[in-house]
Amino acid sequence: MTRQLKLCAAIGLTAVLTVMPVLAGKPLNEPIKPIPATIDVDPKKVALGRKLFHDNRLSKDNTVSCASCHDLANGGVDHVKVSTGVEGKQGHINSPTVYNTAFLFRLFWDGRAENLEEQVDGPIQNPIEMGSLWPDVVAKLYEDAEYPRLFDEAFGGGISRQNIKSALAEFQRSLITPNSRFDQYLLGNENAITELEKKGYQNFKSYGCISCHQGAAVGGNMFQLFGVANSYFQTRGNITKADMGRFNVTGNVLDKHTFKVPSLRLAALTPPYLHDGNAPTLRAAVDIMFKFQLGREAPDEDKDAIVAFIKTLAGEHPEMKK
Repeated sequence: MTRQLKLCAAIGLTAVLTVMPVLAGKPLNEPIKPIPATIDVDPKKVALGRKLFHDNRLSKDNTVSCASCHDLANGGVDHVKVSTGVEGKQGHINSPTVYNTAFLFRLFWDGRAENLEEQVDGPIQNPIEMGSLWPDVVAKLYEDAEYPRLFDEAFGGGISRQNIKSALAEFQRSLITPNSRFDQYLLGNENAITELEKKGYQNFKSYGCISCHQGAAVGGNMFQLFGVANSYFQTRGNITKADMGRFNVTGNVLDKHTFKVPSLRLAALTPPYLHDGNAPTLRAAVDIMFKFQLGREAPDEDKDAIVAFIKTLAGEHPEMKK
């Protein structure tokens, strides 16, 4: 049994084997890299992390789980501008997908968490998200009939803040989406994408999108000012604290309106877009990028081709709907 099948069995999923296409040529050397077919994770920790990810008891009033804002069946997001937390409280920034977070260099739009373990503290303790205190979470999980045994099997120890964070982080690392049509193309299958989609990729490179969106995640590996060419926030108005981006972490005025570049891997499945959720469609997001980041004009057909290319980036995971 392969490691991928073992992982599917461990988290209680039906594994769907995908037959990889026969390569029509040698792999391409491009700024975008294929997502690996597998990732090295601990199946017991992943299975425990999945259970925790869907457990409302991580929230103060037992109403919100990680999955409430990150619907794994639907791209790992909730498809609203801002999410709703405990007591019906509204967030301040769009919830990004949890898929492919293993490939991001930092977490959150402002990059305040350096790794997935550190990221877990944010939503669980945030008063408008899950609103919990760690001692309360640990106590509630100890009351469960299964958790003490599962933590002992996964960690050789009891339920603790660190072990909860580790299990949730390991589960998130497992959420990779390999075998996209574009990855098949990168691996040598010339027929995996259409001529329109190939044109879109060439446009993506020639217009300069690739300067911020590259690597396995097609983004997520650098910070960038939002509004390089024109002032997005002056045009939009009503500037909020969330709009200050990286400045909220560093206090450096040079970091105002600077954000972690988002991954485009599942962009086809995760509207609305931008940190403020202000772009309802991929085409609207592309228009905004051309105006405020690139400062360039482009024919509609060039932008439509870029959208078509972006849609080829979405891969597969057993949790996602087909």
